[in-house]
Amino acid sequence: MSMSNHHSAERAPHLGTLPAGALGTIADVDGVSVGHCTLAEGALQTGVTVIRPHRGDPFVDKVPAAASVINGFGKSIGLVQLDELGTLETPIALTNTFGVGTVAQAQIRAAIRANPRIGREWPTLNPLVFECNDGYLNDIQALALTEQHFNEAFDAASADVASGALGAGRGMSCFDLKGGIGTASRVFSAAGRDYTVGALVLANFGRLPMLTIDGTPLGRMLAERAAVVEASNAASAAANATPDQPEQGSIIMIVATDAPLDARQLKRLSLRAAAGLARTGSVYGHGSGDIALAFSTAYTVPHGADFVALPPLVADHCMDPLFRACADSVEQAIVDALWSAESVTGRDGHRRLSLRDSVPDLAHLLRNSAR
Repeated sequence: MSMSNHHSAERAPHLGTLPAGALGTIADVDGVSVGHCTLAEGALQTGVTVIRPHRGDPFVDKVPAAASVINGFGKSIGLVQLDELGTLETPIALTNTFGVGTVAQAQIRAAIRANPRIGREWPTLNPLVFECNDGYLNDIQALALTEQHFNEAFDAASADVASGALGAGRGMSCFDLKGGIGTASRVFSAAGRDYTVGALVLANFGRLPMLTIDGTPLGRMLAERAAVVEASNAASAAANATPDQPEQGSIIMIVATDAPLDARQLKRLSLRAAAGLARTGSVYGHGSGDIALAFSTAYTVPHGADFVALPPLVADHCMDPLFRACADSVEQAIVDALWSAESVTGRDGHRRLSLRDSVPDLAHLLRNSAR
């Protein structure tokens, strides 16, 4: 069963002092759009999320991009050429670990349909797919995702970006709670001009006692609260998560900006996503695949061009506001994923409670714990 996009009824509290864009999502960077295809039926709890960097054809008009591998326990495809050439030439696709090959093939077929010369008169294509392991809630061995699911997510892409337990995030877990897709944006000034950074995350990492929201050790508080509840209580499973258990899972962090940066500068920007991730309690554990990609929409690189005209780039010494906006938006996006997700029961009765189902007095608890 494919589910439509939906929004959380209430947004998470705003973190930091930088303002959000009008939408509060990655689509505040003009031209960026996101689509989801969700499978939610019994043991199948998975999906595909597609991020389109602009309204045109990304193979014909490539955008500058770069990625940082913070911890490399991951099975993504396309990072080698991205690192070498510094451009995207397909939409960015997110899915589960065993869906990477299928989604990459779907990207290739879609690009060939749009540009039949790919692989003939033109070079071949570098598909770009990122993954997290949703095998706790989803029967990942079923290999349920097909090329059609990628196509549906691609066709659904819009500036109306939904978050929570949908698309690639449907079966994901985060801090032993329900994880998924989260998104946020920040507006800032650099070099005398206003720009936007937007983030979208696929959050599937962390242990409950590590969870920190806006500096509040919420996970430790929840673990202590759950520990005094009788074993039959639904929250008791979370109480068994201790800091001594290894941090497993992954997070993919996609950062978009309209600031004019080249690939080297975008590499620097992508690395600052790790600052936002760390604020939520992650230590980038051994078994966690933590990857960040940043791209700019300020200009495109035409396919086959002999020369590329660049706009004036933001100077390196003016990039601190971008770094701050990146860290803030990634932190906010992770909280948005937790805040927006619904509780999900999947494979073999495995269940992840949402943060808000686990803590009905969440807003009150955060407010009273504010520093």
